[in-house]
Amino acid sequence: MPQAAKPAEAEREALTFEAALGRLEAIVERLEQGELALEEALASFEEGVGLSRRLGERLASAERRVDELIRDGAGLATRPLGGETE
Repeated sequence: MPQAAKPAEAEREALTFEAALGRLEAIVERLEQGELALEEALASFEEGVGLSRRLGERLASAERRVDELIRDGAGLATRPLGGETE
């Protein structure tokens, strides 16, 4: 089963922030309705946790970039922080 989780993880990584947030909101809505079978609810919850973690990472990265922009005394310019790609 760990190998089956790899494609889902890769799909989460490829989503834009907005698409991932929309997907997470849809998952929450489905779970709140309470009509999913147990296994489907668990799978949805697991996907939601993964999306939530990735969204948190992206927000933290964006915050670090903003902080770096603010601290740059020579004008507004971005610099990569520790090999980050975003």
